[in-house]
Amino acid sequence: MGRPVTLFTGQWADLPLETLAQKASEMGFDGLELACWGDHFDVQKALSDPGYCQGRHDLLAKYGLKVWSISNHLVGQAVCDNIDIRHKSILPGFVWGDGEPEGVRQRAAKELMDTARAASKLGVSVVNGFTGSSIWHYLYSFPPVDPSMIDAGFKDFADRFNPILDVFDEVGVRFGLEVHPTEIAFDITSARRALDALGNREAFGFNYDPSHFGYQGVDYLGFIDEFADRIYHAHMKDVWWSDQPTHAGVFGGHADFGHKDRYWDFRSIGRGNIDFEEIIRRLNRVGYNGPLSIEWEDSGMDREEGAEEACAYVKAVDFTPAHGAFDAAFAKDNQ
Repeated sequence: MGRPVTLFTGQWADLPLETLAQKASEMGFDGLELACWGDHFDVQKALSDPGYCQGRHDLLAKYGLKVWSISNHLVGQAVCDNIDIRHKSILPGFVWGDGEPEGVRQRAAKELMDTARAASKLGVSVVNGFTGSSIWHYLYSFPPVDPSMIDAGFKDFADRFNPILDVFDEVGVRFGLEVHPTEIAFDITSARRALDALGNREAFGFNYDPSHFGYQGVDYLGFIDEFADRIYHAHMKDVWWSDQPTHAGVFGGHADFGHKDRYWDFRSIGRGNIDFEEIIRRLNRVGYNGPLSIEWEDSGMDREEGAEEACAYVKAVDFTPAHGAFDAAFAKDNQ
């Protein structure tokens, strides 16, 4: 039997959780990866209301669903970022506060610590999310960047995340960074450097998402091999990129998703360029047993039709790994 297939609720936070749970059940999902926004999972209620976490489980169970992880990308983004007015639209009011950048970063860090505590109360062992980055704007920049500036950015990340990870260790929960442009790690090289900056502590690993690698030219299959013991969760998301030059290249030309000039765009699973058959084989090889969580994004397709199709696709492509060599029956001892 394959792994559970879940739906990440972040792109569905406009819907009440019960409405989404009913839809997800009808689409064939086994569970939900609860986003910590909308009404899907409230970190502070989980900590203050003794019945809240059981209530989330009961609501999901009503529709035959379970939860294996929660995600707090929006708050995580503010931990290391250079804060500006954009962050106000994604953060809870109590985290944004007066908008003073360092205060926002400190409150975001506290909320991420509380997210670990809430995850433990819910009974899940992984929180997925972002880190933000104080040095993303130095990517391909001019005037040239002194290497010491990049070193300082990774030190800033470690200084801010080590206290957060101390709490994750205390409650027995792990943090899965979704390696992604605008984060401290956005490819294999920067992911390795992020781990090194933290002293390779076990609490920090990755939420594997191939869609953020393919269009960059990053080896999305090699990532699984490189970080075999650090893949704590897996997002199934597809992306298309052109095999011909386009008006807007890898950097996007400030064109919105879905624009005709784009070189790449997220697509519903099975409609892009990612080889999910080989991803499953690599995940099997490294012993990943967690859920396959669909993060559904496609600016050109109805999301309910797409999510249902994606669920069926992932269930069809997943398979249980072999428990022995296929030719073992020919061994002399078996004759």
